[in-house]
Amino acid sequence: MKRLLLSLMSVGFLLPGTAAKANSLNITLASPYQSSPGASVVAFDATVTNETSQTVDLNGDSFNVDSPLTVDDSPFFSDFPFSLGAGKSFTGELFAVNIPIGTPLGLYSGSFEITDGLGVAASDILGTANFDVYTVATPEPSSLVLLGTGLAGLVEMRRWRRKARQLATRAM
Repeated sequence: MKRLLLSLMSVGFLLPGTAAKANSLNITLASPYQSSPGASVVAFDATVTNETSQTVDLNGDSFNVDSPLTVDDSPFFSDFPFSLGAGKSFTGELFAVNIPIGTPLGLYSGSFEITDGLGVAASDILGTANFDVYTVATPEPSSLVLLGTGLAGLVEMRRWRRKARQLATRAM
């Protein structure tokens, strides 16, 4: 019996520690809903918090977004730490969304996931953040020039009327 107990204890010590599983990270986007005119890049800042009692490795990511938008995950790999201690948080730019020229106006949705990224656990999702990008119309430069010319004309007309009244008052 002693041998069996000793064998079970030694096997228990040789087993690797349990890996962090799904939802061990809380990802809070600073602005999960953003609007942008035309072709541009929209950055998403986030606070990532480790909600476990062990260190979690931030080794990988996966994402999706409605076409024709694309996600640039390089801020995650260049700015975020390689691991996050138990109960610790990190805030920074997590990813960016590229809006190409000619993108139709409308609402585009996506999600960004931080994964374990190594070995057997490579597909373990540690945390997920959903986001929306709304593309809006941008005024054409010629429209802005026309608006400015109209406003300048109104100001000049008011000035002209004021002078005309002053002259009429003096003539009386």
